[in-house]
Amino acid sequence: MAQAMRPQQSISLFSTDGKPHPLQDTLLAVTLVLGAVAFVTAFFHNLHLLSSWTGLIGILTGAYGQFISETTRERFALIIGLGASAIGFFIAMSHGGLFGGVLG
Repeated sequence: MAQAMRPQQSISLFSTDGKPHPLQDTLLAVTLVLGAVAFVTAFFHNLHLLSSWTGLIGILTGAYGQFISETTRERFALIIGLGASAIGFFIAMSHGGLFGGVLG
């Protein structure tokens, strides 16, 4: 029985369409790193400045990354980074916020 053979494509972690997306991949990596930092540092009360600012920047880079993303894998990983950034940001806001203890 004859079957159509498709050429083996290289499997990429970030792009499923076979095209390079350097800007989207960079935004994805930055969002994931900022989300991880914001999430982990949010559980330490004295690190609220670090976690609130990294969370805010992670939310902004993730939102822009979602706006320009082209593949489902990019969008999936960006949502993970956005969620971690948002959780870290909101917990840090409850601990003192963006300027808590610095101004005033």
